[in-house]
Amino acid sequence: MTEDAIIIGGGFAGLSAAMQLARARRRITILDTGLPRNRFAAHSHGFLAQDGRPGGDILADARRQLAAYETVTFRDAPAERLEGERDAFSVVTGDGARIDARRVLLATGFEDQLPDIPGLSERWGKTVLHCPYCHGYEVGGGAVGVLARTSDAARFAAVVADWGDVTLFTNAVPEPDEKDLAVLEARNVKLRPGRVTAVTDGPGGMLAVETGPGIPTLVKALFVSPEARVRSDIPRNRGLERKETPVGSILQTDDTGQTSLPGLYAAGDIALGAGNIALASANGVKTAVFLHHSLIWS
Repeated sequence: MTEDAIIIGGGFAGLSAAMQLARARRRITILDTGLPRNRFAAHSHGFLAQDGRPGGDILADARRQLAAYETVTFRDAPAERLEGERDAFSVVTGDGARIDARRVLLATGFEDQLPDIPGLSERWGKTVLHCPYCHGYEVGGGAVGVLARTSDAARFAAVVADWGDVTLFTNAVPEPDEKDLAVLEARNVKLRPGRVTAVTDGPGGMLAVETGPGIPTLVKALFVSPEARVRSDIPRNRGLERKETPVGSILQTDDTGQTSLPGLYAAGDIALGAGNIALASANGVKTAVFLHHSLIWS
């Protein structure tokens, strides 16, 4: 039987999209590997009425609610290939199944690529963080660091300064220009030049950020914008158009969420470039509504 839609990815965007289509009584299959992007963080913050809950618990509740809709099927398997075209797609899964559908929605999210610095990945989601809106309040003020990865780091550091006393580690990235330096000075952001060589545990639960010989800089948390890579080979294999952003390459979509391949939609981080569960959920809802309309006005 041909599904109305296959949703690839069971994170916040994918499940939010699924809820809209399920309530429209559309037959959908959700493919998921159980590895959401925020799995490294113990708690999520800033999501209305869910502040402080583990992200995995929120997703588990969503799956339970969706399972009550008789037109919804879950498959715990990755999507290996996407074949066909609008109204006649086929997705081949990692467990060998082939599922046919009129529409497909990509909501795989990103895989974060951290700078290759000893000690960074082990602390990811704990004291090495990506989003001050998600985790900055819990840091509690005091000394915090921002690790530069691109030239946009100065703007990021100026924002993070609302959550603490910021040191910007330039990390061999070109230093800010005069305009950005003036903003950083006004925001009391300190610059620490040189390449960061390691991040280790310091006294009193602090992080010690090493920049070569000398005394390391102690901070309570280190914010970094990792390079975000789409967690699927489908966009590359189908030649989808992309758009470059400060976080990495995202999928080019139109105002309805449709990619450059007719009938294939994208939602969440890979379409927005933002790593925020509220934004991903909202985008999933919006894209699903337009996808539903396309099934009627095809």
